[in-house]
Amino acid sequence: MPIYATTQNRARLGPTCAELGLDTSIHPAAHVDKTAFSMCVPEIAAALAEGGPCEAVIVGIEAHICVTQTTLDLLARGHKVYVLADGVSSCNKEEVPIALRRLAREGAVVTTSEGFLYECMGDAGIAEFKAMAGLVKESKEGTREVLQTLCKM
Repeated sequence: MPIYATTQNRARLGPTCAELGLDTSIHPAAHVDKTAFSMCVPEIAAALAEGGPCEAVIVGIEAHICVTQTTLDLLARGHKVYVLADGVSSCNKEEVPIALRRLAREGAVVTTSEGFLYECMGDAGIAEFKAMAGLVKESKEGTREVLQTLCKM
């Protein structure tokens, strides 16, 4: 699964957080600096257009701005878009559930990281199941905290 990443105006806002390992371990297909709020900038839009409609998984900050505009752009281009509710945030936490509701109404699949992983696996009999189940178990507490916060809004 190719990974496309963008950084919002690196010169003014700084780099994407180092914990993601974008420049050290993940090696995305593209990592683009942008000033547009959507990540569908020419470099990424061209890469996505090569293979026709695809399935995209969105995580990021500013759910009501960059995540929303990217999702709407991808939907308009015919892609199926999953937005991971526990993988988005905002400086103003009250914006997140509003953005997620809107994106679901617009046609995005709003789900959780755990739900998405199990949907991708489809069967506990696959070779990758044990490793993925371990990852889910390892991140369970953090996921629970994020989802409890979202459910209170």
